[in-house]
Amino acid sequence: MLIWALLHQSSTLYPMENDIDRGCPGLITHLLDGLQDLYREPFPHVPNPFSVKKRASVAVILHVRPSYNYWPETSCSDNTEFPVEKRLSDFCAQDWVQNGEPEVLFIKRSSRVGDRWTGHVALPGGKRDPEDEDDQAAAIREADEEIGIDLTGPDCIAVGNLPERVVYANFGSEILMVLCPFVFIVTSPTIPPLRLQPTEVASIHWVPLRALLSPPLRTIEYVDVSQRLRLAFPGGFIPRLAIRSLMGQMQFSAIRLIPSESQYCTAIKGFIPDASTKPSIAHNIKNWFLSNQADSTDIARPLLLWGLTLGVMTDFLNILPPHRSIQQWEYPTFTTPDLRLIVSLMTYGLRKRNAIRATSGTRPRQTSDKSCWTSPAGILGLGVARYYDLEDRPAAGMNYAVGILLCGYYQRMSKAIYVFLAWRAAVASITGILAWRFLRSRLSVQ
Repeated sequence: MLIWALLHQSSTLYPMENDIDRGCPGLITHLLDGLQDLYREPFPHVPNPFSVKKRASVAVILHVRPSYNYWPETSCSDNTEFPVEKRLSDFCAQDWVQNGEPEVLFIKRSSRVGDRWTGHVALPGGKRDPEDEDDQAAAIREADEEIGIDLTGPDCIAVGNLPERVVYANFGSEILMVLCPFVFIVTSPTIPPLRLQPTEVASIHWVPLRALLSPPLRTIEYVDVSQRLRLAFPGGFIPRLAIRSLMGQMQFSAIRLIPSESQYCTAIKGFIPDASTKPSIAHNIKNWFLSNQADSTDIARPLLLWGLTLGVMTDFLNILPPHRSIQQWEYPTFTTPDLRLIVSLMTYGLRKRNAIRATSGTRPRQTSDKSCWTSPAGILGLGVARYYDLEDRPAAGMNYAVGILLCGYYQRMSKAIYVFLAWRAAVASITGILAWRFLRSRLSVQ
């Protein structure tokens, strides 16, 4: 029973709320409270680590879809001269908003060779350019370039920033960039068709917030671990196959998205399947062994939110009362049973301590002057890179969600992999010795 519990250990911290399961009737009120708090108390700025200059920004774009019985009869105006908090209050006080469906915009990235996030569900955004005034300006520019939405217009409110994070790869050994998420809300009841950039975006999807909070939509994404290890690339297919056979796949917490509206970029290659070009048998076998990532043209595969973008969205959902979105999140692990058990055993105490820290702490204010400590954000950027001591977190219920839980986790996982390799080597050696003795005894008898 202990082994079973360790293998199925998750970060569930609270019993599920029944109102979330059936669609929280006060979600608009919770959203208003969370957005106003986000505006009043921005998250701290995270500077670039030494020797890493790259910064990127993404936009969390919210919109309220009117319901059939409460469709606004006239165009809704938003006075941009009012303070942001009043604009948010006036917007959420409207009858059609109170009875509407709050949604968030996701993109599915186009398939590109060499792109670390090819075909992934993501948020609009990209690398900050030298001409960008700040990180928020980069998010606004990238959203306009990728999907053709203007986040500076009178029908859009720039609310504030979510926790910035240092994105690591290769089990925390390589720093990629600092990622800066910003939250915007579109106040217009309707949004015209967007302009999708074919080289960047395969499709866009408006997903209700209720779907992101729904426990039945929580699932697992399986990822080829050899794709995450740099040592696998030089040797090509054979070393990657060996690593995959030995370590299996990594599994990450994910959410199956159910969009209320989708728009596809018909200009991307392969949008309409070409029956004349069928993949070879060798190509199919290679994909079966080494990849579970969907091509951007594979519209039949479920949309899964996981990894870096799930970390960002978990931080966003955790600003909404009752601040318990983290309860549905699970730690990354492996599919190979003995490796999974070793990881569970070696991280058990750490996960318990981090769970206590996550439930008792709250997020730091921008005005804090105390020293902070850093931790790798982990594979594909899950987590947040910078945290403050518990006594420096004044706002109840606000914390760095996934980042606190993942603090130190990937370092322990790396050590667990070495223990696993030593264990497998020992098993193979003992098996070889016993087999040799058995064969030698049989030969001596003959």
